[in-house]
Amino acid sequence: MSKLFVTSRKSFYWLWSSQTMSNAADILYVTALTVLVLQGTESVVSTILVPFFRIFSQIISGFLAPLMLRKFHLPRLMLLSQGGQLLFFVGLALYVQGIGESASLAVIFALVFVMSFLDGWTTPVRNALVPRLVEKDWLMRANGLISVSDQTVQFAGWGISGVLVAFVGAPRTMLLAGILYAVAFVCTALIREPSRGTKNELAESAQSERPKSTETRREALLEGWRVIGRSRRLRGLTLIDSIDMLGGSVWVGAFTLLFVQEALGKGEEWWGFINAAYFAGAVLGGLLVVALVKRLQRRLFDSMLAGIAGYAVLTIAYAHMTVPAAALLLVLVMGPFAELSMVARRTLIQQSAEEEELPKVLSAQATVLNIIFCASLLGMAKLAEVVGIVNLYLYAGGMSLLAFAIGIAIRRHFVFGKGKEATIR
Repeated sequence: MSKLFVTSRKSFYWLWSSQTMSNAADILYVTALTVLVLQGTESVVSTILVPFFRIFSQIISGFLAPLMLRKFHLPRLMLLSQGGQLLFFVGLALYVQGIGESASLAVIFALVFVMSFLDGWTTPVRNALVPRLVEKDWLMRANGLISVSDQTVQFAGWGISGVLVAFVGAPRTMLLAGILYAVAFVCTALIREPSRGTKNELAESAQSERPKSTETRREALLEGWRVIGRSRRLRGLTLIDSIDMLGGSVWVGAFTLLFVQEALGKGEEWWGFINAAYFAGAVLGGLLVVALVKRLQRRLFDSMLAGIAGYAVLTIAYAHMTVPAAALLLVLVMGPFAELSMVARRTLIQQSAEEEELPKVLSAQATVLNIIFCASLLGMAKLAEVVGIVNLYLYAGGMSLLAFAIGIAIRRHFVFGKGKEATIR
């Protein structure tokens, strides 16, 4: 392995560590803040506004990200994001603990909005950095490792954060979140984007990343969308992502609880079992992807299709379940298929855009997926009232089958010959 890739591999591990710490801090702070808001207002509506402002601000952030991408290199932009989040979190923690129950919700939600706005850059920048920090044959493994850490933090984070808040209190939990944000900031500061090519090539590359005098702000904002529009591969993958997201929101807590109560005839404890099994399956799936990466990346697009198909069939089977233990097993088995689909799709997107275009493409996709997720939540809630919770899961499985059908239709743009992946575009 060359010295270049040894250095960049270290930067990948710093990136991985940074995101793991930051995601854990997010969960701790949201849990603690939700409890504090609920205690101060005794209003469930007020607590719902915390995730609402987070998602809404990330939509705006993703749309405006191209303006930042033309001013900063990716590691610098991520450092700005992490540093800003740390700074505003400290302000939020000091304000909440200093003012106590008389704290203004307007101030709290304004600080949450700003933190989430800065966080909106993180995922597109992270996913754009990964192909620059690892060699091509290590890309799917790197995505798998990130996915494992994401799912592990999600799996353990919500349960642990609830226990922490219950035993040590919300203020101390926020202190721990602050420490994790600080560690994430330090890890981010250690990321170094590798220099590739000759000095002349590097100079041209650096110049190409600077703002072009002829490029207006409007053109910069729309560039990611235009790249997607020009590429049949990116159009197809974005469409599959969007359709999958329409059904994916069915796993939000309120819907799974309703299914457990109405279809399985069980209480909240089984709701916890189902959620735990879903995340445990996702972690298991990520580990399997990493273990089998050499086989899977030879047929990357077909691996994605297999993941979508398996997930769709299992979701439809889950909708028909009335035996709690069988439902639990299905959800556990569903995880590996969902992870295979997600990791393969992320890798395909990273391979389907030029290096300098990828951050703007990912920002555009993040914006549309966040919008679809918000719309899907509202639509699913209404649909559950009209058709019932069982039919809601059938609908979700049907959406995944539609995504699979689209994947079959666009497969020719990704694969040629026997077992050979097509080149970019």
